[in-house]
This record gives sequence, C-alpha cells and structure tokens, in this order.
Amino acid sequence: MTDLSPHDLLADLLARAKRAGADAADAILAQGVSQSVSQRLGKPEAVERSEGKDLGLRVFVGRRQAVVSTTDFKGDALDDMIERAIAMAKVAPEDPYAGLAEPSQIARDWPRIEMFDPTEPSAETLVERARAAEDAARAVAGVTNSEGAEAGYGMTDVTLAATNGFTGAYKRSSYSLGVSVIAGTGQKMERDHDYSAKVFDADLEDPAEVGRRAGERAVRRLNPRRPKTCRVPVVMEPRAARSMLGYLASAISGSAIARGTSFLKDSMDAQLFRPEIQIHDDPHRPRGFRSKPFDAEGLATRPRAVIDGGRLTSWTLDLATARQLGLESTASAARGTGGTPGPSVSNFYMAAGSVSPQELIKDIESGFFVTEMMGTSVNLVTGDYSRGAAGYWIENGEITFPVSEMTIGGHLKEMFASLVAADDLELKYGMDSPTLRIEGLLVGGEG
Repeated sequence: MTDLSPHDLLADLLARAKRAGADAADAILAQGVSQSVSQRLGKPEAVERSEGKDLGLRVFVGRRQAVVSTTDFKGDALDDMIERAIAMAKVAPEDPYAGLAEPSQIARDWPRIEMFDPTEPSAETLVERARAAEDAARAVAGVTNSEGAEAGYGMTDVTLAATNGFTGAYKRSSYSLGVSVIAGTGQKMERDHDYSAKVFDADLEDPAEVGRRAGERAVRRLNPRRPKTCRVPVVMEPRAARSMLGYLASAISGSAIARGTSFLKDSMDAQLFRPEIQIHDDPHRPRGFRSKPFDAEGLATRPRAVIDGGRLTSWTLDLATARQLGLESTASAARGTGGTPGPSVSNFYMAAGSVSPQELIKDIESGFFVTEMMGTSVNLVTGDYSRGAAGYWIENGEITFPVSEMTIGGHLKEMFASLVAADDLELKYGMDSPTLRIEGLLVGGEG
C-alpha cells in the first residue's frame, strides 16, 4: 500500500470505504518535512528534523459523519481505520448540514499558484543564518543577553480526494528566521525580537538585518514609563495591527454566524469601516503563506473583497455553514487530517491607505504608539476589547519615551469605525495590515 502514489492511495481507500458501508467519503493526505536549528549565546542548542505522513478519512452514513486519522499505512491498519470510521459514524448524531460538495460544485481546474520552492537548505545553512542573526543582535550597543535565534524550513504536500469525483494536490514551502534578545541589566531589562518568514528561500531577509532590528528594538524599550490612564488616539505598528484583522476574521466566520455568537451577526452589508477601507481575502496570491488553489472540500478558491468601501460584503463559509445559513460556500474550508472542515480565511489583508505613518501621528498631542500586544480579554460575542500593550508615547506629533504595562480598552465596532490605515502595507505573513490609527481608546496606566 505504501508503494502507491498519493492519488492511487486515496482512490483505493475511498473505494474500500464505500464497499465497507460508507455512503460517501473524502480523504486527505499530508506529507511534510521540517527542519530547524536554534542557538543561544553563540552556541548551537538544537538541530531538529522531522518527516511525516498523515492520513485523514471522513465517512458519511446518511447525515452522520466521523473522522479518523492515522500515520500507519499498512493494509491491515487502513482496514481497521475504515471500520472504526464507519462504526463511529453510525452512532454519531445526525447533522442536516453535513455532506460532500455536489459534483457540479467541485473544482475541475484551478490556477497554478507560485507557492512552492524546491530549495531545501542544509543544516549548516540554517545554523549560519541563526548565528548571523544572533551575532548582529548581540552586537547592538546595550544588548546584554540573548534568548536565542532559530532558523527553519518546511515543506508540505497535500492531496485531497472524495467520492464525489474530486481529486487534487498542491505543495507549499516555508522558510523562517527569528531572534530575541535582552537589553539592560538588573531590574531594568527589556526584551524584544524580530522575525522574517517567506514562502521562497530567496525572499528571506538578510539574517544580520533581522538581528540588528531585534537588538535595536530591545534597546529602545529601556527605561519605560507608565503614563496616567487617559483616553487618547492609539496607533498600532503593522505587527500589532494584524491582530485587528484576526478579530474581524473570527467575527465573520460562518461558524460564529451560524451559532449566533458573533458581535457582527447582524452586520451583513453594514458600513463597519470608513469608506476608504478595503480588506481582501486572496487565496491566489503568489508566494502567499495561505495560498491554495482549492479548499478542503474541493471547491475552487477565489479572491474576495470582504470589506469593500468600508462595508461588510461576505461571511467566510464552508459547505456546512453555508447550508445552515442558506447561502453559497465561499470556498473557504480548511481542515487537518484529524477533523472536519471549518471556514477559515486565506491571505487576509487590509489595503494600504493614502497617508504615511508619520502623517497619522503628526497631529496627535498625546497618544500611544503600540509595538507589542500581550494577553487578551476580547469578547467576540459582545465586541468588548481589552488587551495589554507596550510601545512608545506620542507627544506633539512625535514618538518619544517607551511605555510598558499598559492596557487598551474599547469596543471593536467603534474601533473599526474610526480606524485609519497608513500607506506602509507589506504582504509578509498571510494576515497583514499597514500601520493603523484608532481614535478615543481608553489607555490604562497609572492611576
């Protein structure tokens, strides 16, 4: 059985599941390789490599479904897997919305997306990247210690097949580099980090540049203050601003809408943002971390403007949530080998605005420039927002002294409505935002 190609393996598995009593079935095979190295204070700490194959089978008996996964590809093990899945499905509760796509819905062809780089860096190359990043960070004046650096590589090969006639496959690669260091001594120490991650090896940032930025960020945070509690504009740099997109993505998920557990459940077609705000979900982006030609149910993916002219245009739906809501799937299903599909965004980003970050800040007499978010007390049922944060204080249009141990409070609907985007968008991680300015948030500090 292990000598079969991925397509033949899944075809055989599905045929056997049908013969064993399944009314319908789908299967996903994920094969992957990952390697990482880490070092601290100039010395290697770990070199790790893993290779794996995971197989997931979902079977339907009427409107009942069950999922079983395995890493054992021997014939007897697969027979046992099929038997377990069918036995589980027979006693599972009925789900009126469960089921495969109709043959008319499945993708028959799809675009070729640039998302796989065959380059596999050696362990020595990864060690050198981690070393260069940490050395550059430690060379910054004021850096006194290191939490370490890590460089990594990964490749995933996904094959999906179903008894409705769908079969397809794609590969994805990733390369990463990160370093975290400490500045200061005694009770006056601060840490910060920087990170680069790309789908293609040649796009990865220079390790020394990543390290230098990490060191400089840590040093800039020394001797923070804690301003008094006040209500002021908050400006979030891109790596902190990404979290706002995460909350939107969760709130428009078909699962939350179908359950009625989203503060946006009644907001379809509503003007949530300023008219100039555009937010996109683009599964076809070349070299995008979350690009995919088809979704986990075999539907052809397509780019969507989720927020168009500031208005909410679409939920994020898989087949089950679409059926429950009486809508069409947005081809947004995602799944692992051990679970059923669920709706998820792909490359999700807010389009760049028309003003620079400096212009966003220049008229702020007093405000908070956020570089790091921590903890969370965000209620996606009500939209109430509270998070810990650190960064710098803004005075008279200038970023001044570092601040820490602050909290930001507000309501997500009000935050969305006042949000202004800068022009510094970089598509880097799969969920990306430019610098954002949000008005009138309660910033908790002393007193």
